[in-house]
Amino acid sequence: MEQVKRLYFIDAMRAWAILMMLQGHFIDGLLDPVFRDPENPVFATWKYFRGITAPVFFTVSGFIFTYLLMRVPRQGVDNPRIRKGLKRGLQLIFIGYLLRTNLFGLLKGELYPSFFLVDVLHCIGMALLVIIGLYLLSVRVHQKLLPILLFSISIGLFLFEPLYKTATYSWLPDALANYLTKANGSVFTIIPWVGYTTFGGFLSLWFRKFANVKGMYLWSIAISMLLGTCLIWYSSPFFSWLYENSGIELFRMVVSNNYLFIRLGDVMLVFAVFMILRSLMKQRVFLQIGQNTLSIYVIHFIILYGSFAGIGLYRFWHHQLSPEVAVTGALIFMISCSYLALLYDRHEVFVREKLQFLIQLARTFLEKSIGFLIRVLKGLLLQLSRLFSRA
Repeated sequence: MEQVKRLYFIDAMRAWAILMMLQGHFIDGLLDPVFRDPENPVFATWKYFRGITAPVFFTVSGFIFTYLLMRVPRQGVDNPRIRKGLKRGLQLIFIGYLLRTNLFGLLKGELYPSFFLVDVLHCIGMALLVIIGLYLLSVRVHQKLLPILLFSISIGLFLFEPLYKTATYSWLPDALANYLTKANGSVFTIIPWVGYTTFGGFLSLWFRKFANVKGMYLWSIAISMLLGTCLIWYSSPFFSWLYENSGIELFRMVVSNNYLFIRLGDVMLVFAVFMILRSLMKQRVFLQIGQNTLSIYVIHFIILYGSFAGIGLYRFWHHQLSPEVAVTGALIFMISCSYLALLYDRHEVFVREKLQFLIQLARTFLEKSIGFLIRVLKGLLLQLSRLFSRA
């Protein structure tokens, strides 16, 4: 009987996804538009695989979080993973906003509109909060409700995407509307992208349920490949058949832009490939990269987009590089961001101590400065009161 202890292939998938995200952002942002030829087989292949990255990343995030949530012996409201999950979700949202903060704008007392745009971290943070909410609801009602809710939300968000994607939510403040629409410039939105995270949670529940069944990996690989192939090649014909036999316009609208179900099929095939190669996925570097995706993401965002000061690679080489330079640069960029993240992980305690020291130093300086200003103001007010009393 095959025992499942640590899911190395999941860490490897997360490492692959973050590395693909790094090179995808680098090349997409810096490659000269002259070389973006959809008819070029190399560019077309790169573009297709770049489109797989985000669905894989969202799905794996949901898988890992739900797997750890359900693995704890203490279930229900006493589950310590609830508190950790809430903290993690809010932390991701906070970091998402922090990375979009412009210090020069803050010095002028202004938050630029780009600060309120929603990206990957915001969506994953919100998705974790959603999963926690569904988990607590299922605890109160029935434990078997959780997989039903996770699956239903995923399919519902994908199926009804044609109906809500054109809404601008202008009646909401931009800070909230940006979570629901790309009309203002958000890169990702919680609808439909939370659907991949909840589907990852659904997969993890089934994976845990059959974790110790004989031949579990063999069955998982076969089902993943079959489901992935069906979603990629037959989901559009299936919705066409539903439209022809029911006349429901929604099914025709799904067929016209059926990227969500097709990408879900891609995700399942990626799962299958990594499960097949799981014996090769125990390399320490894969595990370390997979466990430090947040640090890698933050470092890549600062270097590429120029968080805080607006000085990043985008500012100097936005859409200016040739393919040779872009590909070489992307490789160097991936290695550099990964190295810096692993270096930070190795010295995290030291860095945190120094940061706490600097924060305490800044706080002491601020308190003394405020105290000094208060004393000066008191002195001025005292002199003014004496002046007026003499008058």
